[in-house]
Amino acid sequence: MLRKPLLLAARSQTCRRLVERTPATRAMVERFVAGSGQAEALPVVKDLTRDRYVTLDFLGEDTTDAAQATATVTAYQDLLAALGEAGLGERAEVSVKLSAVGQFLDRDGEKIALDNARRIAESAEAIGTTVTLDMEDHTTTDSTLGILRELRRDFPSVGAVLQAYLRRTEADCRDLRGAGSRVRLCKGAYDEPESVAFRDKAEVDRAYVRALRVLMEGEGYPMVASHDPRMIAIAGELAAANGRGADDHEYQMLYGIRDKEQVRLAAEGRRMRVYVPYGTEWYGYYMRRLAERPANMLFFARSLLTRG
Repeated sequence: MLRKPLLLAARSQTCRRLVERTPATRAMVERFVAGSGQAEALPVVKDLTRDRYVTLDFLGEDTTDAAQATATVTAYQDLLAALGEAGLGERAEVSVKLSAVGQFLDRDGEKIALDNARRIAESAEAIGTTVTLDMEDHTTTDSTLGILRELRRDFPSVGAVLQAYLRRTEADCRDLRGAGSRVRLCKGAYDEPESVAFRDKAEVDRAYVRALRVLMEGEGYPMVASHDPRMIAIAGELAAANGRGADDHEYQMLYGIRDKEQVRLAAEGRRMRVYVPYGTEWYGYYMRRLAERPANMLFFARSLLTRG
């Protein structure tokens, strides 16, 4: 019942102002967002990469201003240069929302987003790392996968994100399971209509397992983005059944969630990557995390007291 209101609130400037002015909320946000700028995010990355891997997201989306899109590209380039200088290129990559780099611009949005993503990929390649293109709501899926195909001509390691709750995703996994393809599989975080997405939790779980099986049976590099213990266990079973070792798939979790489980997986020799968001545009990200599962509101609050 709370999912739809939370997702509507994610696009409300009035709700945003209210949340931003609430000290208790700000305290929770700081627990799950690694600061407002690069200077705050880099120490977090250095700490995490002692035993884990990281993907960094400079928060921002739905950009309709070309100058802002350019500023986002510059922020990523600066971040990647700093990661290179710190010797973190082998442990840290970046995640990019195409809507933050021009995809929604009125004129030539897809071309601008492609050109901007290419600039970020060039900076990533220069320090020995790569980029993953985040996925947004279903209306952007075809555009995002089209840009991915173009990018991979020059940067074959660029990764994609697929959302298991979309009815099309199993087929998309089949298209993207080839050698060299990197796919992050998550459950999905947007309020999608039943015509394009499974809405029942059990159906979403079954769809996740079907899609994950396709990826694990393929020749690519599956990235298992889930905090669900059952999905993590199933991923391990599928990896073993398909002869996968620790270096040809990985697990991903959000910064600030299930830290002890992250450490446990890493200690077992599994590749564990933490999705680390930072920046001032944290509001939409934060609200979607609550909406993914409204019980997250209690979970997030409990996480302020424990890192379990």
